[in-house]
Amino acid sequence: MTPIKLLIISTLIAFTAGCATHSAKVDFDRNTEIETINYKTFAWLTNAKIMAAPVDINPVMKERVDNSIEQAFIAKGYQLVANAEDADFTISYTVGSRDKIKVNSYPATYNSGFGWGRGYYGGRGYYGTMSMGTETSVRQYTEGKLAIDVYDVKTHQPVWHGWATKRLTSENSEDPLAMINKIVIKVVDKFQ
Repeated sequence: MTPIKLLIISTLIAFTAGCATHSAKVDFDRNTEIETINYKTFAWLTNAKIMAAPVDINPVMKERVDNSIEQAFIAKGYQLVANAEDADFTISYTVGSRDKIKVNSYPATYNSGFGWGRGYYGGRGYYGTMSMGTETSVRQYTEGKLAIDVYDVKTHQPVWHGWATKRLTSENSEDPLAMINKIVIKVVDKFQ
C-alpha cells in the first residue's frame, strides 16, 4: 500500500474533492430523551480522544483531527474543560474506511438495420432488425467515514451521533488540514 493511500485511509476525513459529485454525505442521529439546550461545557471522553484508532493511523493526522473537532465545538460556543466529570457533555470520534465497488449498467447504442422487401412471413413491406445490449462499467473506490459521538455526563447516555462519508481520492491529500476542517465543521454544525 502506498504512503499516500495510507495517509488517505488513516485520516478518512480528508473528504473534499474538487467535484461536487464527490462531496461528503453528512447525517446524524439524536437521542430525543436527553435535552442539550443547556449544554455549555465539554470534554474528551478519554485521553486518547479517538474511540478505537485504526492500526495504521497517522499520528500527525490524528492530532489534526483532534484539534479540528475541538475547535469546531468551541466555535459553536461550547467551552472545553479538562476534567470530564466537570463537563456537561463528552465527545469522542471514530474513523474508518472500506473498499467499495460501483457497477453501472446502461443501454448500449442501438444497432439496427432497416429496409424494404420481403418480410419475415413472405409478405411485402417493411422489415428490419433491431438489437440492443447493455454496457457495464465497474469502479473500485475507497469510502472513508468520520463519526463524532456526544455523551451526557450526568446520565452517561449517548446523546448524539454525527457522521460523514465520502469517496476518497488522491486529490484529498493536497491540503489535508483544510479538508479535515471543512468536513468536521459540517458534522458538528448538525449538533444542536
